[in-house]
Amino acid sequence: MDTDPAPRPPDRPALDPGRLPDHQVEVVEAAASTNALVTDQARQGGPEGLVILAEHQTAGRGRLDRSWETPPRSGLTFSVLLRPTMAPAAWPWLPLLAGYSVCSVLREAGFDATVKWPNDVLIEDRKVAGILVERVETPDGPAAIVGIGINVGMTAEELPVPEATSLAVVGEAPDRTELLGLVLDRLWGEYVAWRAGGQVAADRLATAYAEACSTIGSQVRVQLPAAEELTGTATGVDVSGRLLVRHADGTTAVSAGDVVHVRAAE
Repeated sequence: MDTDPAPRPPDRPALDPGRLPDHQVEVVEAAASTNALVTDQARQGGPEGLVILAEHQTAGRGRLDRSWETPPRSGLTFSVLLRPTMAPAAWPWLPLLAGYSVCSVLREAGFDATVKWPNDVLIEDRKVAGILVERVETPDGPAAIVGIGINVGMTAEELPVPEATSLAVVGEAPDRTELLGLVLDRLWGEYVAWRAGGQVAADRLATAYAEACSTIGSQVRVQLPAAEELTGTATGVDVSGRLLVRHADGTTAVSAGDVVHVRAAE
């Protein structure tokens, strides 16, 4: 006879406002998509640093409109409102910056995390966190909505696909409130440094990202939207954050918007 899993503790991430002075954190019990909620707030003049976290996200979206749903209180699902003043050419770095930030926090917590280009965070080659960055137009200028979902306490049976994992599956799941604070701290710090601009900041981010990215140096097969495939070696990322793939005919730079899949070549 099957038994129901033990109920999750009714915890609710809540941070001391003094710890994150640059953020206004709102928690909702359930939401179809935290990105949609923050988008609405952005268009109504919401402040940079606004964070909305859902205890249960029912219809979240990832890249290429993939669905993202989490059991209640099993993970961290939240979105952050940013208002970059960078030139449009620099914006493609935001998804990579977010992925690197999450990966760095998990590494410092003792997990062997890496980034799969552009911004999936993996542990043992399985996805533990996904990120979706959307640009929206608002009366106050363009804004970036950074949606982050981290599988924290999911059991193996609760994972949506075999390619996914959770912090609880690979080790000891950290306190969600503490993890939220660490991720927001790191994301904001990396964002402020990047926003300051300049070649030094750009080079530092590119170097740090490359060191965390498991795609670089790997044999990959890139499936493009027109069913075209590109097989070669991922050698790095360029100044726009595009993945550089060396193949028989030369080197091609591919953007996240152009790529359907990047995976290890068989």
